[in-house]
Amino acid sequence: MLRNATKGAARKTVTELSQFPKPGEKLHGFTLLRSKHVPELELTALHLQHDKTGAEHLHIARDDSNNVFSIGFKTNPPDDTGVPHILEHTTLCGSEKYPIRDPFFKMLPRTLSNFMNAFTASDHTFYPFATTNAQDYKNLMSVYLDATLRPLLKESDFTQEGWRIGPENPQALLTAGAEAKPEDKKLVFKGVVYNEMKGQMSDAGYLFYIRFQDHIFPDINNSGGDPQKITDLTYQQLKSFHAEHYHPSNAKVYTYGDMPLADHLKEIDAQLGAFERIRGDMAIHRPIDLSTGPREIMLLGPVDPLVDLNKQFKTSVSWVLGDTTDIVESFSLALISALLVDGYGSPLYKGLIDTGLGTDWSPNTGYDNSGKLGIFSIGLTGVQEEDVPKLKAKVQEILRNAREKGFERSKINGYLHQLELGLKHKTANFGMSLLHRLKPKWFTGVDPFDSLAWNDTLAAFETEFAKGGYLEGLVEKYLLNDNTLAFTMAPSSTFGQDLVEEETARLSTRISQAVESAGGEEQARAAFEAQELNLLAEQGKTNTEDLNCLPSVHVRDIPRQKEPVVLRNEVTDRVNIQWREAPTNGLTYFRAVNTLESLPDDLRSLIPLFSDAIMRLGTKDMTMEQLEDLIKLKTGGISVGYHSTSKPTDFTKATEGLVFSGMALDRNVPIMFELIRKVVVDTDFDSPDAAQQIRQLLQASADGVVNDIASSGHAFARRAAEAGLSWDAFLKEQVSGLSQVKLITSLAHRPESDPLVDVIAKLKQIQQFALAGTLRAAITCDSENVGNNTKALSKFVGVLPPNSVSFPDRSPPQFSRDIKSFYPLPYQVYYGGLALPTASYTSPDNAPLQILSQLLTHKHLHHEIREKGGAYGGGAYSRAIDGIFGFYSYRDPNPLNTLKIMQNAGKWAVDKQWSDRDLEDAKISVFQGVDAPRSVNKEGMGNFLYGVTEEMKQTRREQLLDVTKDQVREVAQKYVVDGLAKNSERLVFLGEKRDWVDNAWAVNEMDINGVD
Repeated sequence: MLRNATKGAARKTVTELSQFPKPGEKLHGFTLLRSKHVPELELTALHLQHDKTGAEHLHIARDDSNNVFSIGFKTNPPDDTGVPHILEHTTLCGSEKYPIRDPFFKMLPRTLSNFMNAFTASDHTFYPFATTNAQDYKNLMSVYLDATLRPLLKESDFTQEGWRIGPENPQALLTAGAEAKPEDKKLVFKGVVYNEMKGQMSDAGYLFYIRFQDHIFPDINNSGGDPQKITDLTYQQLKSFHAEHYHPSNAKVYTYGDMPLADHLKEIDAQLGAFERIRGDMAIHRPIDLSTGPREIMLLGPVDPLVDLNKQFKTSVSWVLGDTTDIVESFSLALISALLVDGYGSPLYKGLIDTGLGTDWSPNTGYDNSGKLGIFSIGLTGVQEEDVPKLKAKVQEILRNAREKGFERSKINGYLHQLELGLKHKTANFGMSLLHRLKPKWFTGVDPFDSLAWNDTLAAFETEFAKGGYLEGLVEKYLLNDNTLAFTMAPSSTFGQDLVEEETARLSTRISQAVESAGGEEQARAAFEAQELNLLAEQGKTNTEDLNCLPSVHVRDIPRQKEPVVLRNEVTDRVNIQWREAPTNGLTYFRAVNTLESLPDDLRSLIPLFSDAIMRLGTKDMTMEQLEDLIKLKTGGISVGYHSTSKPTDFTKATEGLVFSGMALDRNVPIMFELIRKVVVDTDFDSPDAAQQIRQLLQASADGVVNDIASSGHAFARRAAEAGLSWDAFLKEQVSGLSQVKLITSLAHRPESDPLVDVIAKLKQIQQFALAGTLRAAITCDSENVGNNTKALSKFVGVLPPNSVSFPDRSPPQFSRDIKSFYPLPYQVYYGGLALPTASYTSPDNAPLQILSQLLTHKHLHHEIREKGGAYGGGAYSRAIDGIFGFYSYRDPNPLNTLKIMQNAGKWAVDKQWSDRDLEDAKISVFQGVDAPRSVNKEGMGNFLYGVTEEMKQTRREQLLDVTKDQVREVAQKYVVDGLAKNSERLVFLGEKRDWVDNAWAVNEMDINGVD
């Protein structure tokens, strides 16, 4: 009792207004403008201004040890060269106080932060981090402020991160000189951001969205950069943009958590105080004026090779709405958008996708309130050419019907209930989530205090709604007119080749200009090669330079003992229950697993479709619309999915099954259980609409899957490589890898006349065993709700099918995957993964393998693959529970060079004379994840889902802290060097098939049923 009282007092102290300055009072160079306590969010907000420069500061005081910092700048892009994006990269390459190469990445292993990054948005750039350690917070704040306000901005950093022209393979040039092969000496465009954006432009969804933004927001250029324009940016323009925009007068600072405000202000003022106030670029741009009537835009885009060639159009219709500083109206428009679009029972889904006009929503669909004026868009992908003109009229018809029919109060209540649960759910990253919610609006003039005032906004909404016809009036005001932008992207079979030809012509022009400037072709080539070799030499210094200027936490700061999560296990009505009793703010979290033995491959592969179908089809007595309404009104969501895991004591063995989860207010737990049972057991696969609805699910999954792969291609490559190494990795690849993509796209390409009888029969089989047999469950809730939840669970289990389904025994799996596999996909860059089998979680070798992965990533691979090779990302990883060690590259322009680096990395690690500081850094970086804050609903899940006990975690913790340099070299030799010598590895690359993909590679074509 006393302990709880003490905690309450501490929480009150952190947020107590009386401890802070009063409005108008000064503290460490800042003046407090205003303050506000927000009880529903358990926080106090303080708005301050820096006296000398005018920088704004928002401090959120909350009883949360995961403290957050961010500095952001208004960065309206002057053109499409991507100068804000390239500047974001180059600021992190060295600063006055930290004049080393890439201090940002070199800080990654010197911090216990659980988040570090930088982001370029459409009109602002910001640099956030989160940590629970006070010294770490101070260290990172120093690095971030110096990096943004006093970067070195060396020209070599601009050419490395932005763009340059150089020989394809400078390493070959370095070793062979004049004897280098012509293909190695070939001049190409290079640069980390240049290759990143080439990868982005390979994503048709991103391309549609960014081109839409170009036309709805012509005043705001592409901040990320268009590869065709990036090569127009000069070094001087970059420096000028920094001088004009990265200034305290143009900045907004955000701090969050339980650390003292005074300490933050003292540090920040010491950095900002050296600057004089200037007139910042705080211009807030507006979207296009559509008041003069409708506009239509049609552009060309790539063909998706995995989608029906007759359904390749993407099209949308958009309206510009009111000023987003009107918080209540903006909230109400977001509610209207949700009511019209969210869920299979929504009017627009039923009227547009159910009817076959398209297969899925376009990327810009919904209400966007991130700008000065709101934008409402409705768009479709997978549209036939003749149906493109039909979209606007159909949308307008649905909107008119919605206005006339009105919006049901029960549906509104469901939406408001989701907001209530969102407030109650205690996340570990609340401060970072809050930053992402407040920041974009803050930069467009929305008062962050208004954005925080949840209860005030809801009360004002209810007042307006009570007057009658409020939401319908907003539909009438903004949407029932023809002031629209119709935006369409048509497929072009030559789009990819056109990009290649444009780049070739642009490169030729640039080289010709260089030849003219240098006085001859030979001189120009020599200049390009010299620049590249000089950059290579500078990059080579990264492993030898003195890093003592960088601050760091220490391994001695990491506690050797970790307070274990207290779990309680019991058996009730045949169910093994893991209880986690903790303060949950009135919520109960539920998970259950039904383990399945010898599950046939064809049924396993359809579990993802089954999980989608039971949330789509409805039951014999309830439509999906009715079920969706009840789920929103009574729960925080329910889900069913596939689960597999290796055994922590033997990674070659695995278990698999179905996992069920849900969250609800304590009083609604019985209804949550009944809804899980109902959607799993009662879904009507025999309904007349079942085949068509399942076909729509398949087509929606297939449409845009090429874009999904592009956004995380290295994950797909790794999964495909790992599938040839262990049973669990094979299982995971079947349900979430390229094999699943191939299955879903092949089913989606069946003719419309196909009733999908075989597919539905298998889905019904899955339905029969999904909840049959013996479940094991995990429940997290307050102690006082254990009794009620036990009764509800007993009732739930009592109505489930009693007998488990058995399948014929299967022989041990045979892994015959090719050592080298290539998947041709239409990307301008490559994604790769190389994986090797290692040791089980409980093996003493596992800890040094984890340390080895960090050492290789931070001390070798980032430098070689990203800095030198120009890939957007690359590194090593070790997955303890899976017994796998591997390498990856992401948006990689030079896969052959990367492959050599991966294959030689083990030997490099064995030969490397590791320093004590190297080992210290690696351990710190590992513990960023080990000791990262966890949301209450995640506590105990390692034990429940993966069999990793608190004792196992503690043993591994001590092993990680005790890893030696000799152990690192031993595992590098044993598992990497020797593994490669025995051909134990599996290697996968995705991308455009070129000549280097010879007969040594197994080529896995992804085109389905003859789709080109």
